[in-house]
Amino acid sequence: MDKQTIQGFERYGTYEPSRTGLLLVDPYNDFIHPDGKSFPKAKEVIEGVRLLDNLRRIVKKARELNIQVFYVPHHRTSPGDLSDWKYPTAGQLSTVERLVFQRGSWGGEFHADFQPQPGDVIVQEHFGQSGFANTDLDRLLKQYDVDKIILIGMLANSCIESTGRFGMELGYHVTLVKDATAAFSWDLMHAAHDLNGPTFAHAIMTSDELLDILQGKPVPVEEAVSVK
Repeated sequence: MDKQTIQGFERYGTYEPSRTGLLLVDPYNDFIHPDGKSFPKAKEVIEGVRLLDNLRRIVKKARELNIQVFYVPHHRTSPGDLSDWKYPTAGQLSTVERLVFQRGSWGGEFHADFQPQPGDVIVQEHFGQSGFANTDLDRLLKQYDVDKIILIGMLANSCIESTGRFGMELGYHVTLVKDATAAFSWDLMHAAHDLNGPTFAHAIMTSDELLDILQGKPVPVEEAVSVK
């Protein structure tokens, strides 16, 4: 174990509840319910990492420890969205065409297991991938004196990654939880956590490792923390 890793764990290995925020990104039915419009594309990964079980465990523990929970939702679509946009992406156009997360629909509601509770914070909806871009997330985190953010939800290689990158640029400590997110393929998961994640995230770990750290249990540094 090298000195840099030890220093990294001393600096990043604990999460003071009052300074930590759990960012639950896009827990929509259309993403994580078996009947959701986009669930079939991520089904293999969602089931392979036991996504819903891990999300439940982390959200439950965060609330027990009084870690502030922030819902970071994607824009809920309506017919005609993006009609006045100059440069919508192919992904945005497909989402609107299929009316994924349609406003007022079951698919555009949060999964029954992840309904906001009193005291949770719901951030303004993001149109693209970053939960920070053109929303009030940065302001809200500052209002709650949060400087460490833990990212969970969907999708690992888009909204999770983009929000994490943006958070790093704004000065937040960023934690990725490998099995508390999913993507449309294992290759995309590999890119998100093994290739791209270490370029911006301060910590990359599993749900078990995160829960151990939150509860003050010792965790092998080389397994839990990335300080690249």
